Amino acid sequence: QVQLVESGGGLVQPGGSLRLSCAASGNIFSIYNMGWYRQAPGKERELVARIITGVNTNYYADSVKGRFTISRDTAKNMLYLQMNSLKPEDTAVYYCNAFLSIMGQSARQYWGQGIQVTVSS
Repeated sequence: QVQLVESGGGLVQPGGSLRLSCAASGNIFSIYNMGWYRQAPGKERELVARIITGVNTNYYADSVKGRFTISRDTAKNMLYLQMNSLKPEDTAVYYCNAFLSIMGQSARQYWGQGIQVTVSS
C-alpha cells in the first residue's frame, strides 16, 4: 500500500508564497517520477511541475515558470513545490502524483488526496 499525503496549502494573498509538501510512504521499491498537478473549478486537471529520477531538468507548465520550483528529498521520499508570486489564477486543488513501483508489482501512478490553494485578497 502506498500513500501520498499533501500538506502546506491554504489561503494566501496575491504576490504571496506557499510551500506544498508531499510525503510518500509504503512499501516503495522505486520512484521513477513525481509531480504536482492542479485542478481549478470547472477545468481539467493539469500538470504543474514534474521531476524525473536521474534527469537534471525539471518540467514546468508555462504558466508557472519562474515562479514555482519543484524539489525532492529522495532519502525521505518527500516532494515539494515552492510557489512564489502567487496569482488568483493559481487557485486550485493541488495533487501530488508519483509513478512508482512496489515490491513484486509493475510501476503505476499514485495520487494524493489533494490540497486546496486559494489566492485571494
